[in-house]
Amino acid sequence: MRRSPRWIATSYCRRVPADIQLSIGLPNFGTWLGPHGWHRFVDLARMADDAGIDRLVLVDHVVMGPHTDAYRWGRFPTPPDGDWLEPMTMLAAVAAATTRVRLATGIMIPALRGAALLAKTAASVDVISQGRLELGVGIGWQREEYDAVGLDWSQRGQLLDDTLGACTALWGDAPTTFDSPTVSFADVWCRPQPLQTGGVPLWIAGSLSPRNLRRLARWGRGWIPIMGANADEISEGATAIRTAMVEAERDPSELCVQQPLAIVRDDAGAADLAATLDGISSVTTRGPWAAHLPIQAFCRGLDDAAAFFAEAAERFAALA
Repeated sequence: MRRSPRWIATSYCRRVPADIQLSIGLPNFGTWLGPHGWHRFVDLARMADDAGIDRLVLVDHVVMGPHTDAYRWGRFPTPPDGDWLEPMTMLAAVAAATTRVRLATGIMIPALRGAALLAKTAASVDVISQGRLELGVGIGWQREEYDAVGLDWSQRGQLLDDTLGACTALWGDAPTTFDSPTVSFADVWCRPQPLQTGGVPLWIAGSLSPRNLRRLARWGRGWIPIMGANADEISEGATAIRTAMVEAERDPSELCVQQPLAIVRDDAGAADLAATLDGISSVTTRGPWAAHLPIQAFCRGLDDAAAFFAEAAERFAALA
């Protein structure tokens, strides 16, 4: 049975009655859909929308260098020559085929697009989706991606700050003038504007270094913790961010946290969806948060997806 939306286009998480949402990662990479199955990706998203899933998340790599062994968080999911479909392109297609599920990146590397183009692209997808887009953003881990678009890897933190600041400015009053160490423009218009008040929500990823904490306090409406962070670290981090938001004269109740659920496996080693979702009850994060799961942990392919979405939505509704 289809549930009513938890989020609507003109509001954000602090205004909705439920403070937990079910977030599912869809693989816009690799071979999960088979060698010739990318045209079915929209069908996959439509299944999630019909089932009542709250949020879909796609990931990003513009190019892939040869050193995937440098990935710090375990085995990299594809070889260097694996497919990685561009997430904003995919979300635009998904937006046209769905009506209520929120659409997110997790993460995108903003500097690789350039501020003006990213602001335009994100606003266009937000308009097409009737205000359902979220941008999960971060620095990334591959120097080769920065090299490929002519950016200085050593300036990656500054590039992220300046790109977020410029996008936020372009989504506001016009004509817009912005000046920073790496991005500058004067008296320009970037239209259309996003439908969501304040622009497309920015979910900022990573550990809470002093610089990233300042970044979150200034622009973040969501936090995607660094991979491998445990529940206590996430809870403490969310508290620190909300404190920093108060100091920045922002409403801390605006912050949402994406928290992965630990995947529980049965005696045969298969992922157990019911037991995994039961982990929601042990999460100590205060305030709104997104319980996040990757679909490929539970489904072997598209044929299993509809049943997975239906069961996940039903069990989540009962728990939440």
